[in-house]
Amino acid sequence: MDEEYDVIVLGTGLKECILSGLLSVDGLKVLHMDRNDYYGGESTSLNLIQLWKKFRGDDKPPPHLGSSKDYNIDMNPKFIMANGMLVRVLIHTDVTKYLYFKAVDGSFVFNKAKVHKVPSNDMEALKSPLMGIFEKRRARKFFIYVQDYNESDPKTHDGLDLTRVTTKELLAYVYVPFVLP
Repeated sequence: MDEEYDVIVLGTGLKECILSGLLSVDGLKVLHMDRNDYYGGESTSLNLIQLWKKFRGDDKPPPHLGSSKDYNIDMNPKFIMANGMLVRVLIHTDVTKYLYFKAVDGSFVFNKAKVHKVPSNDMEALKSPLMGIFEKRRARKFFIYVQDYNESDPKTHDGLDLTRVTTKELLAYVYVPFVLP
């Protein structure tokens, strides 16, 4: 191992990986280290053995749970939109060599001692126990707007120019129509 570096980056969370990648692409000699025996910092995904070790000490998970490699538990769920500045930075820095992109089949949360599917369409929003009636109606309206949106058909835009409004403004409009003119 070399003894001289231009930069030492501690931690392997997403921010640290992007920083390390940008610095190395710019020609700096970077030492990138993590104190954990896994990568990802607070955004890591752990297999069952790693999860058990983190939260239960050195105990091994019970055999009836099956193979450790069948599990991939996100400590902090993360989604990266498919077409954004972050994706361009990740591609530029070659960090994508260490990331796996996958279409999401479903997302789940643990709430009140039960596992619940996070709604991903208008019908799931109405059936979800995670929201009250008003939130269900707002989520349903949002899903319908997104589902019916067609970039080349201004009739589906509800008068919004999505190249100019912020996400906050869009959500305010879709959730509560009287917020924006």
